[in-house]
Amino acid sequence: MGAARQGQAAARFLSRKGASVTITDQRLDNEIKDAQLALQDLPVRWVLGSHPIDLLETNDMICLSGGVPLTLPIVLEAIKRGIPLINDTQVFLQVVPCRTIGITGSAGKTTTTALVGNIAEKAFAGSNRHAWVGGNIGDPLINHVDEMAAEDLAILEISSFQLEQMTRSTDIAVVLNITPNHLDRHKTMQAYSAAKARLIEFQGPNSKAILNRDDPGSWSLKTKIHGQLNSFGFSAMEDNSTGVTISGQKYILKDASGEKELFDQTIVHLWGKHNQLNIMAACLTGYAANLPIESIIAGVNEFQGVAHRLEFVRSWKGATWYNDSIATAPDRSLAAIRSFEQPIVLLLGGRDKDLPWENLAEVISERVRLVVLFGEAAELIERALLETPHKFQHDSILHCNGLQDAVFTAARLVRTGDVVLFSPGGTSFDEFRDFEERGERFRQWVLALS
Repeated sequence: MGAARQGQAAARFLSRKGASVTITDQRLDNEIKDAQLALQDLPVRWVLGSHPIDLLETNDMICLSGGVPLTLPIVLEAIKRGIPLINDTQVFLQVVPCRTIGITGSAGKTTTTALVGNIAEKAFAGSNRHAWVGGNIGDPLINHVDEMAAEDLAILEISSFQLEQMTRSTDIAVVLNITPNHLDRHKTMQAYSAAKARLIEFQGPNSKAILNRDDPGSWSLKTKIHGQLNSFGFSAMEDNSTGVTISGQKYILKDASGEKELFDQTIVHLWGKHNQLNIMAACLTGYAANLPIESIIAGVNEFQGVAHRLEFVRSWKGATWYNDSIATAPDRSLAAIRSFEQPIVLLLGGRDKDLPWENLAEVISERVRLVVLFGEAAELIERALLETPHKFQHDSILHCNGLQDAVFTAARLVRTGDVVLFSPGGTSFDEFRDFEERGERFRQWVLALS
């Protein structure tokens, strides 16, 4: 179900292994030609335009892409009949020959996954070992599982959409944080948190779990751990525990042998406390995977970040412009704002995900000079701003017709010393295909300013 990136990968693998595969997608022929072309060499059957219930009569299991909700009638009927639900990540974990790392969280997944991958690549340089990075980031790793060897390492970013139906986990599981996100899909925080918890709950006794001591959602999962607990955060570690923290400007690793300094903050190229947490998590993950300390340091030192995640675009008109298109939830925009001390012109909007805006509005009222609103959520955000105790001023809020208009408006009003921060807090789907297209367009429009 679903013929996007994950669905195509699953169809290709299952068909190659001898399964009889039917691909069903609610889009029509003219909307799905690229997917059909990509799989034209496979003997798959296509059912387009709907997900008819009678597909359950001729198929033994349903493989769902991450974007397919479990509330669809065909899925509910499959559950009722006891037909197994799988996805490409679940299948991958059943057949992968090497050790695996799974990384999830409401924010920071991609940055942390990419950094762990960079650390592993440094560790494996000059050897026959290979670090495979994928999952919810980049290429689904099931596309490459037949190329993997026992001595390799597979590093997966895993979303709540994938986790809510999985019954298998990774050797090392990392839960960065659990804050309100995707409630348009999961409906309640309890359901969303339960999906994230599955990464921990389905680990074995020889596994390692890495949790954030400073995040209540992540830290609450320590009671569900079956293997070894490692932790990261700014707060103090418990005695006889293994983890990473920061003391002054130093990243510190603590294990059974005592404390050791890893590196100084001066070698880090990422902004903000949230990225310090991501770096701590990545370092601890590398250590848990038995990667050399030297590789951890080199991996951090060379890591420049990931596109659309507090990405510096340019200096123009005396201001610095940042692209944080990945911020599709208010909490992510809040973290981005806290990364800067300068006056901020904030570009905020997009499509709401049924998430609360009040905490973000409060921080905006304290830290932001000017808010430029765009997209479907603009009026909702303005109401939250005007209802804060600080009563954000009407003349500090501007409405625009879309993101391009918001860029031009910010360009007209920016002052020397400002940070222009595009951290929308909503999804891109009211105007763009995804957050990546949105970020690319933002970058293009900013670079074209003259």
